[in-house]
Order: sequence, then structure tokens, then C-alpha cells
Amino acid sequence: MTTDIFAPGVGQYDNIGDIILRRQLLDWVRPLGNMHVYIGHAPDGYAGGLRLEPGDITYESFAKWYLAGLRSALLGRARYVFKPGEIQLTLIGMKEHVGMLPLLALIRLRGGRSVRVGVGARNFAPLPRLLMRPSIALSAFTAWRDQCTTDYLGGVTMPDLAFGEGEVDPGAADAIRDTIVVEMRSDRPYPSGAWISAVRGLADARGWRIVAVTQVLRDSERTRQLAADLGGEVLDWDGRGHANQEGRLRDEYKRCAVAISDRLHVLVSAYTEGAVPVAPLSDNSDKIRRHFDEAGVTDIAFPSAGTSARQLGLAIDAVIERRDDILAALPATRERLENIRQHLIVALAVPSDAQPRTLTRA
Repeated sequence: MTTDIFAPGVGQYDNIGDIILRRQLLDWVRPLGNMHVYIGHAPDGYAGGLRLEPGDITYESFAKWYLAGLRSALLGRARYVFKPGEIQLTLIGMKEHVGMLPLLALIRLRGGRSVRVGVGARNFAPLPRLLMRPSIALSAFTAWRDQCTTDYLGGVTMPDLAFGEGEVDPGAADAIRDTIVVEMRSDRPYPSGAWISAVRGLADARGWRIVAVTQVLRDSERTRQLAADLGGEVLDWDGRGHANQEGRLRDEYKRCAVAISDRLHVLVSAYTEGAVPVAPLSDNSDKIRRHFDEAGVTDIAFPSAGTSARQLGLAIDAVIERRDDILAALPATRERLENIRQHLIVALAVPSDAQPRTLTRA
């Protein structure tokens, strides 16, 4: 019997990090059946960034995709894969996890399976946890992308899916790395004068160029301002040609010695191309710490507010000095992701009343 895999491919269309996560998971499950991917009214270039294949069936209409899922579920052919990434535990943020319950229940009733991997929570209030319980119960396998989310919702923990992309081989001879890449969130305070001085001082001391990049379109204005204040170059983006922009970014990351950002997937993408990730933060967010901790990379994120340029420079240098150890963590992280992939395949393939083997830590 033919298997149909239903997966949402929608995300923040202006965020290449979202594309990386979804693409990785779609590639994992594509060999298991016919892909039915909901992409919504995506801009030109978004589907190309997902690397959708000619045999994949795409839907702009959520209603048509959902109805196709119900029909397939009635025939006992449907499998469902939750989209990865961050969820806000609010009524709006949990719309997939609540709205898909009828389809999940029918899939389960007719012998199918649903899985959720690579998802993390943003907040941890008690009421949303109760609302999440039904969809978790209907999932054959759940693996969260950070330990805090696992502690909150139960299940197992895995590294973020984006650690599985990139071409760096930590054991190979390294390419020339003479660049500092910078991108900072536009919804956070602008970096302080000390921050600017520390990054500029690092570039001057080591003879490195600075390139301010845009991996998330809404950061574009801030990217240009950072380039001006740091005396660096600009790799900007107009929101089109997602695959092309990702290619341009990865080419820069391959030349990058240090990536300095408060964007998780800027740091992860640069890291998987051989750069040292550093996050001197203007706020107290623990998101970057949580996700890099799960990949065996610690102490790369620290607050920068109220810190002098000298102190920041020393903190950044201390991370750079650990480059070999930081990169050496990547192979084990990818082994864990492969373990999760294999477990996901088993979970989707076995009958609905069977249980996958126990997995306490992937």
C-alpha cells in the first residue's frame, strides 16, 4: 500500500533558518512515501529553498491539504510529520498542535503514525502544557530540540536539525578563514558602543575582514547599519531567491573564522561550515545556550550589556581559543541526529499499536 506523508512546509518566509529546518526533515521522510507538503502562499524562491522534488505534491490551500490528509487517513495510508522549529505556547502559537487533532486521531485510528521532532518551546506556562497533551499523546515519537522543553513536556531530547547541514569536516585541513560574520536581531536593542569597539578591535588585531549578513530579511536595515558602524562589508538580501541567498551565506561562512550573532540559526549555519559561534547578547535570552548545550558546545553565549569593550574582547577571544574543541563536538551531534532519523523511520513504519524502542537520550 502506498504511504502518504503529510508535512507542513510553511514557516517564516523571510527566515532562511526556518527553511533549513524544514528541508532537513522533509529529506528525512521523503523516502518513506509520497510527500504532501503545505507551503501556503509562499513567495517565489521559498519552495526552491526547501529543495522540493518534482514528485512532491505541494498545496497553497490549507483546506485542500487537510482534506487530502483526511482522505488518505481514511484509506489507512496517511502519516503526519509536525514541522520543526520554535513554538510559542499560546493559542495562536499552538494552532498546528491543536488544529491537527482530528487528522491525528483519524490517522491513528486507521493504523497510521504521527511524529514530532526538532521542536522547541519559547515559554513554559502550565495551561499551554495541558493543551499540548492530546497531540503529544497521539504522536508515536516526540523528540524536542532542547532539554528545557523536554523537562516541560516530556519525551526525549535531540540536537537542532540545522546541525545536520553544512560541509565542515573537523578532521580535515581547514580553509583560509579571515572573516568575522555579524548579524543581530532587529527586535533587540542595538549593540552598544563597547560591543562595536570589541568586534572592530578583534578584526584589527587579527587582520580579519568584517561582513554583516542578512539571513533573516527583517534584520536587513540593522545589517546595513552594523556594516557602517563596524567599517565592514554587506551581504544583504531582498527576500527573493532563498536558495541563492543561502548559497551566498554558506560561501561566506566557509571563509568565516568567527560568527557573532544573537540569531540561533546564523550561528548554527556558520558553525556547520567551520566558524566559531559567539553570542554576545544584548538581553538575557537563554535560547542560544540551550540549543548549543544540546550539541555539546557550551559557554558561547554571554550578556554584553554594561560590559566594556576590553571585557567583551577578552570574552570573545576566550571562545575563539576553544575552536578545536568546539568543532570537535560536531560529529557526535550528527551521530545523534542520525539516531533520531533512524528512530523516526521506525516510528512511522510500524503498526499504530506498536511502540518504538525506549530512547532516553538520542
